[in-house]
This record gives sequence, C-alpha cells and structure tokens, in this order.
Amino acid sequence: MNHPATLALGLLGLSGVVLVGQPKTKPAAPDQTNVLNCVKGLSGCDISVLSPNDIKQVSESSRKRNLDYCLQGGTLCDPTRLTATESKAAQSARYRRNLDKCLTGSPTCEPLLLDAKDAAAVHTAAAQRNYDKCLNGSATCDTVRLSVGQNKVVQAATARRNLERCTDGSPSCDPLRLTASEAAGVRAATQRRNLERCLDGLSNCDPMDLSETEVKSVRVAAQRRNRANCEQGLANCQPIELGASDLEAARSAFQIRNVEACKRGLPSCDPSLLTGPEMAAVTAAFQQRRNRQRPQQQAKP
Repeated sequence: MNHPATLALGLLGLSGVVLVGQPKTKPAAPDQTNVLNCVKGLSGCDISVLSPNDIKQVSESSRKRNLDYCLQGGTLCDPTRLTATESKAAQSARYRRNLDKCLTGSPTCEPLLLDAKDAAAVHTAAAQRNYDKCLNGSATCDTVRLSVGQNKVVQAATARRNLERCTDGSPSCDPLRLTASEAAGVRAATQRRNLERCLDGLSNCDPMDLSETEVKSVRVAAQRRNRANCEQGLANCQPIELGASDLEAARSAFQIRNVEACKRGLPSCDPSLLTGPEMAAVTAAFQQRRNRQRPQQQAKP
C-alpha cells in the first residue's frame, strides 16, 4: 500500500473541507460621501473620482436645481441651461410673481411687464387701496385719484372723524370744519366734561365756564369732599369751610379717633381731650395689655 500517496490525498481532502467551511467575506461598499456631496452641489465634491454613472446623476441633479432656482426667481438661476419648455415655465413663474407684487402694491412691481388685462386689474386694486386709505384718514391718501362718488364718501368719513375728535376734546379737533349744529353739540360736550372735572375737584376745572346752577352743584360737592376729609383726619381738610353741623361731625369723628389712638398707645393720642369715661376705657385697655403680657414675661427664664 502506498502510504505517502494516501496521506497526500487525505491532506488535500482535509484542506478542501476547511476551505469550504470558511464564510466568504463581502467586499466593502464604496464610500458614497463624495457622490452625495456632488449630487447636492456641496463644496466638498471631487468630480475627478466620479464614475460615468455618478457624473450622469450629478449632472441631472444640477440641472434640476438650476430649474428650481429659475422657477423661484433665485439669483443662482442660469437661464442658458434651460430647455425651451423650462424657459417658458420660468417666464410664466416670473410673470405670476410680478403680478402678485403689483396686485399687493409692492414697490418691486414692474408694471411694464403686465399685459393689458392684468394691468387693468392692478390699477383697480391700487385705486381700492387708495380709497381705503382715504376712508381711514391715512396720511398716504391721494385724494386726486378718488372718483367723484368716492370723494363724497371720504369727505363724509373725514367730517365724522373730526366730529368725534371734537366731541372727545381731542387736540386734533378742527372746529372750523363743524357745522352749526355740530359745533353746538361739541360745546355741550365740552361743558359736560368741565362740569365733571369740577365736581371731582380736579385742577383742570374751569369755574368760569359753569352756569349758576352748576356752580351750586360744584360747591355742594366740594363741601361734601371737605367734610369727608375732615372726618377722616386728612391733611387737606379745611375746617374753616365747614358749617356748624359739619364741624361738629368732624369733631366727633376726631374724638373717636383720639380715643382709639390713646387705647393703642399711639403718639397721636391727646389725653387732655379725653373725658372721664374715655380715660377709664383707655386705662382698661392698657390693663388688658399688661395682663396679656405678664404670663409671657413670667414664662421667660
């Protein structure tokens, strides 16, 4: 028996088994980062390493981006790269954008690019905007562009706003634009406001503009306020202006406040004004406080 030959065949068979048992490793996928950069038009693109298929994909993506730029009116648009159909679509998109600007009154509108129908629509929209401005009293209103009917409506709205300002006492009121009846109504509103200020004791009251009846009402209101101030012990009390009954009420209120101040031991207390019963009440109040404080003092070590 030929042992060397048998041994060689066995080794070959064993190596075959070993080779069959080993898993096949997949080849590493090529790096697509550069391709993606080129497709997206990024600055990191290296065209020199692209395959023919990659170059085709990058070229198609570049053409599509350029078409989007042109359709959107972007500054990166290159119209020389457009086909006839694409150029027509870009021109239509540009026309629509310009029409929208003109209809909304944009300063970047190019009216010379509009056809007759759209130019008429833009003119109508501009006239309506001007009419609205005039109705609202805008400073940018151009009255020359108003029609006869629009001018009448605008004049009425302007007169109505002026009447409201005059009635409210606004400094922007133009009294010369008021009719006789409007002036009378404004005068009455002014007198009412002045009367309310006088009744409230405000400093911008004009007593010379009051009637005799209003003067009496204002005096009564002033006396009522002064009495309340005196009864509350306020600094703006004018005791000389009090009548006998009001002065007595103010004294009674002061006496009550003085008793309370004395009971609480406040510095505003005037013990010389206390009556006998009041002094007894003050003494009782002090005694009660001492009784409450004594247990607390005894509890301290």
